Amino acid sequence: MKKIQISPSILSADFSQLGNEIKRLEEGGADLIHVDVMDGHFVPNLTIGPPVIKNLREYTKLPFDVHLMISPVHKYIENYAKAGADIITIHPEATENLKDSINLIKKLGKKAGVSLNPETEIKTLIDEIEHIDLVLVMSVNPGFGGQEFMPEVLTKIKELKDIKEKNQYHFSIEVDGGVNFSNSKIILEAGADILVSGTTVFKENNGDIKTNIEKLKSI
Repeated sequence: MKKIQISPSILSADFSQLGNEIKRLEEGGADLIHVDVMDGHFVPNLTIGPPVIKNLREYTKLPFDVHLMISPVHKYIENYAKAGADIITIHPEATENLKDSINLIKKLGKKAGVSLNPETEIKTLIDEIEHIDLVLVMSVNPGFGGQEFMPEVLTKIKELKDIKEKNQYHFSIEVDGGVNFSNSKIILEAGADILVSGTTVFKENNGDIKTNIEKLKSI
């Protein structure tokens, strides 16, 4: 039985208590901390930057799973690496040279992720897929929390799983967007290894994070 990992998105946390919220996630059984970084340009919203990530780093030893929704992304990679990111995920559309950006992330000693928007095809990253540590499949259009899961991305997840198994690649398949109790089973069955969830982890069952994480894992 494969290990299912949960990477709660702090986009749904209480921003006035972020440090304590991260502690709650660790105590509740989270495997990673998902940090959504938005620039108001690549996506229509603004969130946190490197100084906040650096300050939050002291609150947990869990890996920071940092999703950069910023463009141009290449010149900011080092800032996020130094701030404490452990996994740095970028969008192919946000860099002039995907290979160079992946190489930079690796050079900085971090795991490299590439994110696929719902309309972005797998072929966009296929030339670099053997060098990638994580493929993040967006199951909503990025930029806002609380959106509904788009079931059409299940085909993409299955295709990635087939590519991974056929070639014996080692990248993880992460899914982000509208993940909840009713769809986590089909997402995991399609081939996901990591589930990103914000609203469900923080809001369901009166905010009982431990219960919510355990329920998402129970396929």
